[in-house]
Amino acid sequence: MSTVVPESYRPDIDGLRALAVLPVLLYHADVPGFSGGFIGVDIFFVISGYRITGIITREIDAGAFSILSFYERRARRILPALLTMIAFVLITASVLFLPSDLEGAAPSALAAIGFLSNVWLFTQTGYFQGPAEVTPLLHTWSWGGGAILYRAADPADRHRANAAWLADEDRAGVGIDQLCLGSGKQADTDGSAFYMLPTRAWEMLAGSLLAIGAVPTLSRRWAAEIVCALALIGIALGTALYDKQTVFPGVAAIVPVLAAASLIHCAPGTVAGRLLSMKGPVAIGLISYSLYRWHWPLSVFWRYSPGHDLTLAASAGLIGASVAIAWASGRFIEQPFRSKRRFDRRRILRWSAGGMGIAAAAALTLWVQGGWTSRFHPAALAFASGAVDVSPARADCIADRIADHPRSCNLGGAVPPSAPPSAIIWGDSHVVEIAWVLDEQYGARGQSIAQRTHGSCPPVIGYDPARDPRCALFNAAVMEEIAASPAITTVYLGGYWRQGIYRDARIDGMLDQTIAKLAAAGKQVVLFGPIRSQDNPVPRLLAFEGANARTAPTAAFRTNAQWFTRHYPAWRVRGVTIIEPVERLSRDGRSMIVAGGRPLYYDSHHLSLAGARQILAAVPAQ
Repeated sequence: MSTVVPESYRPDIDGLRALAVLPVLLYHADVPGFSGGFIGVDIFFVISGYRITGIITREIDAGAFSILSFYERRARRILPALLTMIAFVLITASVLFLPSDLEGAAPSALAAIGFLSNVWLFTQTGYFQGPAEVTPLLHTWSWGGGAILYRAADPADRHRANAAWLADEDRAGVGIDQLCLGSGKQADTDGSAFYMLPTRAWEMLAGSLLAIGAVPTLSRRWAAEIVCALALIGIALGTALYDKQTVFPGVAAIVPVLAAASLIHCAPGTVAGRLLSMKGPVAIGLISYSLYRWHWPLSVFWRYSPGHDLTLAASAGLIGASVAIAWASGRFIEQPFRSKRRFDRRRILRWSAGGMGIAAAAALTLWVQGGWTSRFHPAALAFASGAVDVSPARADCIADRIADHPRSCNLGGAVPPSAPPSAIIWGDSHVVEIAWVLDEQYGARGQSIAQRTHGSCPPVIGYDPARDPRCALFNAAVMEEIAASPAITTVYLGGYWRQGIYRDARIDGMLDQTIAKLAAAGKQVVLFGPIRSQDNPVPRLLAFEGANARTAPTAAFRTNAQWFTRHYPAWRVRGVTIIEPVERLSRDGRSMIVAGGRPLYYDSHHLSLAGARQILAAVPAQ
């Protein structure tokens, strides 16, 4: 029987794991300087490609490879701790989560059990979007990938086999094709580029190429030192300079992937290799998977209850708790199941199948319970229902996917389909509920309104964000439609004006020019001013604390919004009607979040239908 030659232990790779997991933890803890910490996941992918392919390659060369053995190892390493974490999530969510949030816990658990979290999350949300804050299993998407298998045609001649592998045009082009696919999809805001395997597999392939010896070694020590130093600098710069607005993955992912591959390939014997091999990084690297596994659900559950802000002290506490639990998980859960003496193959596979079955049954049982409303007082449930007080057309009328056509949403259910709209509302996701309420007003007098909304895309000409190049095309098409539609006499404009990316892009100047173009086209312009965001999702805050929940003064918000509101006098001179939400959502100098027993927001910054009605109650349709 052939003997598999074990790989010599490389402590620097465990140190690299620490360099991958720590930025992720600090990014999720909102620690300044780590806005691009999400690149740690890409470093993990490279390491995984290298390790998995290396193990498989050595076994194939020794004639000892077995698919059953491969999955046995994965079961020992992943399943016991994963199932424990899923059990913790389901129990804690059942105690803490409001009904609408609990409803998502069970299907996400089932997806995690089946290693399909990336597919499920792709259908639900983007990584940087709202529902992430109530998705404690969000981070399991990274386990939804697959392994890249390598099979040498002639294991006796490694060099010839690797050369043949690289000479195969179809195989050699796979990595380039995947990178090009990721770059092509990076402009699509539906989350496919982030979550789905085809746009990420090239990262694992980079590690796989190193494992099969396809990359020539650097013979000169000074060259290896330079490469490793540049790799560390690249990871540091990506961690510090990337942020939520960075177009990622795609071209931007090349930096962490090349850096990780360079350190794997060149670090032994270099200064970087010695740094990564120090006891501290190695100790963190040894628990990195558990640390990654536990930190996110702890963060989600901490921040869920109103008032639990992620302060520096809270972040330090959560990281400390994650480290402690990760160590305990490794010591008392993972290590025992890795012992073949305590758990032979038959037993580990039987326990794995049984554990997955029990976890799936528990998740299905919870799913059947729905939101499990009996846990809460009726008054709390009434407030919590504000989370779904949204426009019935919200899902259909936001052009967030790259293939969406801007003219896909005309409202006007109360008028004949043949009647052209007499007004149009143009903006980002923050005017969707306003559009529905405006349509109710127009419908009452036999007219209709068109809705043109694109997520995170303000209604101005000239705004062209790198993260979504579709935005500029969308706005140009809407302006063209307005100019070509004589029936449209009124144009409503609105957006999340208060957010920093709009201010940094000098959106006020672009809006000024857009207003001038609309006025020149003979259109009446109605502008909705900035909407104040709240510190917590409003339905959740009210459900936990009641209608007397304390809110923040509006004075600071008014001051911070002056960069935008200072244009009001000039715009009014041009005939623009300005509707100021802060005037209608304030009482006694403080922000209003509830009226008539109904939350005025459906999250922390989007108005609910009740909120839209609040600001439009005294405003006649134009």
